[in-house]
Amino acid sequence: MRKLCAGLMMSLDGVVESPDQWTEQYWAPEMAGVMAEALESADTVLLGRRTYLEFAKLWPEQGDSNPMAAFLNGSPKYVASSTLDTLEWEGSTLVEGDVVAKVRELKQQEGGNIQVPGSPLLVRSLLVAGVLDELALMIFPVVVGGGTRLFDDVTRSFELTLADATTYSTGVQGLRYEPAGK
Repeated sequence: MRKLCAGLMMSLDGVVESPDQWTEQYWAPEMAGVMAEALESADTVLLGRRTYLEFAKLWPEQGDSNPMAAFLNGSPKYVASSTLDTLEWEGSTLVEGDVVAKVRELKQQEGGNIQVPGSPLLVRSLLVAGVLDELALMIFPVVVGGGTRLFDDVTRSFELTLADATTYSTGVQGLRYEPAGK
């Protein structure tokens, strides 16, 4: 069965919104390799509406020499949204209604892992629904102060097992968790 894997960049105070505004000075070259490894095991992308809109402006214009662009542009993309009517980015499919049911269906299909880049509200709902198999966080040594936090509005506890931890030269912590008991 395919795994559903989410990857987010997060500040020390839990903010996951607009990482492009606070991560650059902490970026270490070896971090790109870790992100590339995550993409190599995946062949499908799941995005929330906001992340889709941001990515659809940026990535189609990037050349395939950029590994992230090549992956995103060449992979089937499923977009969870109740407000979008059309999707312009080639290879995108709108998922309306029961997103969790669609995720369960996708996980049963043949193929590589399903990657959820960004999309914090979607990641939160997938975690709450118990369908997320892996949560990879890059924790940056900065307090942002305001913005969307990954675990805002979560009303119950979750036990996660640390599967891997890496400290980068810039102080960023790379943490990969799996739900406890899976």
